[in-house]
Amino acid sequence: MACPFFVPSHRLEIAGWIRAPRLPLGDPFGGACHARPADVIEPPESRQRELCNCGYARDRCDRFPRDGAADAVRFSVTDETLTMLSFVYVVEKDHAPVEYGTLKYAIEDARLDSPNISDILVQQARAFLESYLSRRAIVRAAAP
Repeated sequence: MACPFFVPSHRLEIAGWIRAPRLPLGDPFGGACHARPADVIEPPESRQRELCNCGYARDRCDRFPRDGAADAVRFSVTDETLTMLSFVYVVEKDHAPVEYGTLKYAIEDARLDSPNISDILVQQARAFLESYLSRRAIVRAAAP
């Protein structure tokens, strides 16, 4: 589960982990912390790996708001055709859903149908899709 205040912008190398954990965005990402909108920063890579990419940073990150409405965000593909991906997002607090919804991604024109969700969630969804589609391309290339 990614931190709900994390805006991913670029992939990080897997090399930072001995064995990469299963990450909510698929791959590790670097990006910016928007926990304080007036003071957006890019935390050190080690903090991004430990907290931003993995969520549940309340009481572990000095930037995480104590009264934050959510702790983490997760994504999962629910349906896939040659032209469309459907996937869900779940925003969690205390390991329980507080918000959820379904998103659709048109593969041909890279259009993400993202009604009524925050810009941060849109950026996280795009990072998740980037990881998912790159893995799918690898699997298809390896298939006989």
